[in-house]
Amino acid sequence: MSTREEALAALARVAAQDDDAIDLAGTALALAALDRPRVSLDRYRDHLVELGASVRGAVPDDATLDESVAALNTAMVERYNYQGDTQNYDDLQNANLMRVIDRKRGLPVSLSILYLHAGRAQGWAMAGVNFPGHFLVRLDRGAGRAILDPFHGGRTLGTGELRALLKSVAGQDAELTPAHYAPLGNRDILLRLQNNIKLRQIQAGQIEAAVATLESMLAFAPAKAELWRETGLLHARLGQVRAALGALERFTALETGHDERFRIAALMQELRSRLN
Repeated sequence: MSTREEALAALARVAAQDDDAIDLAGTALALAALDRPRVSLDRYRDHLVELGASVRGAVPDDATLDESVAALNTAMVERYNYQGDTQNYDDLQNANLMRVIDRKRGLPVSLSILYLHAGRAQGWAMAGVNFPGHFLVRLDRGAGRAILDPFHGGRTLGTGELRALLKSVAGQDAELTPAHYAPLGNRDILLRLQNNIKLRQIQAGQIEAAVATLESMLAFAPAKAELWRETGLLHARLGQVRAALGALERFTALETGHDERFRIAALMQELRSRLN
């Protein structure tokens, strides 16, 4: 059984780790446990081990890039039936890795975390790709590289498909650049996962829940100034003045931009006036 306190302690340990040392899927499970604190994580951890073993059993030691991609999809799609949730995309369960494993449905980023775990368990060079509007994964094998879309069955996207995807979200004038293939660090992948939850909570008017999600993000990424800023603004929106001031003070200690510091300082002055 994992308690909320144990999950927060695990996130605090992640906060002190170098990015490359972060257990991506394991940390995503700790985040999921914050919402399901009485559910044992053992079978979910066992499933992660199974994913790695399933890929290992489907690929030769000297696998080519194409064989590696096929092994990933054989395990993830054919054996375990992981799919993108196209019918209920905004369901918060799609961003909770425990529920993703239960339902075999998820968002691009949550499914990508499982793909990354399965591939990295083989020692393969895999990275998340923060593509505009749609999270992807990158697999490098020898001199070859494949960009995979876990949300759509792990299909491989060539330059033409990537260009079309980019134009669909960024406009017809958008063009592919090396930045679109750049890897995203583990901490930022986890932040993107939680950001999906936070945005949906805000859209639903669940501000207290959004604050709790931001606090989970700060637990493993306390140096992200923008998270303290947003936390402070939401506390202010709830009328929680002291909590808002505490978060905004942390923001100003981390933020280097003069203009934003000035705007937040003005807000803090107004908030302090409410305490008098």
